[in-house]
This record gives sequence, structure tokens and C-alpha cells, in this order.
Amino acid sequence: MRLIHTVSGVLLLLLVIASILRTLVVPRGLYSSLVHGLWRLLRTALRLAATPFGTYRAQDRAQTWLAPLMLTCMLAVWLGGMLVSYTLILHGTSELSWTVALREAGSSLFTLGFASGERLHLSLIDFLAAASGPLVIALQIAYLPTLYAAYNRRELEVTLLQSRAGEPAWGPELLARQSLVDTETALPQLYRDWERLAADIGESHSNYPVLLSFRSPRPNRSWVVGLIAVMDAAAVHLAVCPRSAPPEARLVLRAGFTAMRDIGRSIRVDFDPDPPSDAPIRLGYTEFDAAVAMLAAAGFPHERPAAEAWPHFHGWRVNYESLAYELARRSDAVPALWTGPRDFRAPAIPPARPADRRPAADREK
Repeated sequence: MRLIHTVSGVLLLLLVIASILRTLVVPRGLYSSLVHGLWRLLRTALRLAATPFGTYRAQDRAQTWLAPLMLTCMLAVWLGGMLVSYTLILHGTSELSWTVALREAGSSLFTLGFASGERLHLSLIDFLAAASGPLVIALQIAYLPTLYAAYNRRELEVTLLQSRAGEPAWGPELLARQSLVDTETALPQLYRDWERLAADIGESHSNYPVLLSFRSPRPNRSWVVGLIAVMDAAAVHLAVCPRSAPPEARLVLRAGFTAMRDIGRSIRVDFDPDPPSDAPIRLGYTEFDAAVAMLAAAGFPHERPAAEAWPHFHGWRVNYESLAYELARRSDAVPALWTGPRDFRAPAIPPARPADRRPAADREK
């Protein structure tokens, strides 16, 4: 039995070390069962806690705690796993009782120093345990600046998008507002900014999936909703205005669905990497037609009617819609237009457009 305890302790220690390395050290989108398991457990618990209130705001307040709880629980699980593994190893390689072995492991792991091994050969195990505890805590501390740096870069662009695409963001609203305030020439730069941000998000969020649980400071803002809005705006732009649409629109679409696919692979979401252009999508033509009519009313130029533009828009959106909807669902993002359903009941929230406060004479020009 002591041999079994020793082997079990070594295997558990190796599993814990592998989880730490996969989550905190290896700069690659490796799947972590611990992170995914904690995300599912904590997200479900928080969602159920907010369900009786029946509003999105309640869900948003509850899910705000998801990321800090995940970080805290990850550290607790790693340290707890190491405590159990060293207890098993100490008990299996000596005559120590379970109580003494646990006390010995805890004293060494947390560097308390009030216990000492009854045999000299146990000192090596004690030294390893004493090094493990501070090392795990130091790695977790070093992990936080990386997370918050990526979070700040992401949220800066999401905040800047609010005045251009509404809150929550919506692709057609982005185009309509540029037409209403005569800033269509700013669209290429916006597409360039979000192309770079999409690449940043794809790299950071696939390497550190816990970032998916970090919510925006305002309840009606979301990085995934913002990215969908910019991609939808680019797709509508290319479909409706094929000759005058800037080349940056194609680039941001490519960068956007590439980032979503990188994230999808890291969290094991099934998707078709090369869907046919005529594959079905969940957004209907009626919604697209209404959006094109809204753009026409806002004065946005168009070179194709909605019926002719629809197949082209469909061909772009099929590349990212299913993944976009899944990421929005998993992130419990604000239920914005054209972003799919959520796991909680809430109607889609349209963006609120500010009132036109220009003098009547200026509005008539």
C-alpha cells in the first residue's frame, strides 16, 4: 500500500506541475482541463445565482466575479493538489502516520518550518515541497500583469468603439453613424486598428483562456460583441459597396475570423475551418434587409440593393458566425443585435443613438 501511495503522490504531483506549466508558462494555446472545469463550474453557479432576478444586468453583476474566482480557485487547487501529493509521498516513503505526513507536507509547502522529518532521507522531499509553494505563488503573481496588460489593450479599443458603433455595438450602426456625422473616411483606420486588435486578442486569449472571463467595466460593452460589430460592418460594407469599400475591410474580416478560430481551437470548440459560401447562417435576410434600409435612411452610399448584396454578405458571415455566437454565449456577453442567443433569457438590446442636437438649419443642409 505504501508503494501505491508513493506512486499516486508522484503522479498527482506531475499532473499538478503539468497543469501549472500549461496554464502559466508555455506560450501556446494548450488546453487546460483545470481552467475549463473551473470555468464551467463557477460560471454555472453564478448564472444560477442571478437567474431569480431575471435581467441581464443581474447576470452581468454575477459574472463579473467569474475571472477573480477562477484565478483564486486555480491557485487553491494547485496548492491543495501539491499538499495531497507530498502527503502521499511522505507517507509512502516512511513510517509517518497520515497526520504527521500531512503536517510535514504542509509545514514544508507553505514554508512554516515548524515540522521536521523523522528520517534524514525525507529532507529532499521537504526541500522540494518548500520550493514548490513559493514558486507556484510567484508564477501566479507574474501571470497577473500579463493578463491585465492584454485586458487593458482590449478594453481601450472597445471603449473607443462605443461612440462609433453604439452601446452595445452593432455593425450597421457603425456604418450609419459614420454617414450621419460625415466621418466615412475614418473607416479604413478603424478597420486597421481592429485588424491589429483581432490579432492581439487571438494570440492573448488563446494562450490565456481565462481572459475570456474578464468582462468590460460597463455592462453593455463586450470585446466579442465589438469584434462581431466591426466584422459585420466590414461585411456589409463590402457587400453593399463593392467598388468603394476600402481594402482594410477584407483584412479586418480575415484577421477577425482567424482570431476566433485560434481561440476556438484553444477551448475545443467544434467548427468548420472552410465552410462553403452557401452554407446556412442563423441571421436571416429580413434582418439584413432592414439594416440596409436603415443605412439608406442614414445616407450611407450603396452600390447594390439588399437583394443583390445578401449573397455576398452571407458569403462573408458564414466564415465566422457560428464561432462568434459560441464565443458570445460562453462569455455571457451583452445580448446585442446579430450576436446570437445566450444561456440566460434576455431580449436583444439595440444600440441607443444620441439625439441629433444640431440646429435645425444645419440638419436641413
